Amino acid sequence: MPKEFTYRGYTLDELQKMPMDDFIKILPSRQRRSLIRGLPPRHKKLLEKIRRARRALKKGKKVVVRTHNRDIVILPEMVGLTIAVYNGKEFIPVEIRPEMIGHYLGEFALTCKKVSHGAPGVGATRSSMYVPLK
Repeated sequence: MPKEFTYRGYTLDELQKMPMDDFIKILPSRQRRSLIRGLPPRHKKLLEKIRRARRALKKGKKVVVRTHNRDIVILPEMVGLTIAVYNGKEFIPVEIRPEMIGHYLGEFALTCKKVSHGAPGVGATRSSMYVPLK
């Protein structure tokens, strides 16, 4: 039997029923400060899209919300949705799980990928053709 998810002593159901003011009080300081200052219009617009997607999900439709907002805190009402987050080049689909609550959306859509060099090109000089063996 898998262990039930809790965030700072609260279950997911309790978090989803909790008023926003009470939820803000249990967040870490950086996220708490961000939400206490109020949501900018772009975050409010995204939350409206998320609420529409949640209603569509209850009707049985699979909706992916696309956004450029990487600096919004993941709230309990987002759990279960797929949000496509822009990383500067493309939209990365992020399936929101309960463990992500309290983190920022941008943390799950990395902007840099690991560099893996291939073989030297056609016009490469003799010295640059050296490729170390691993």
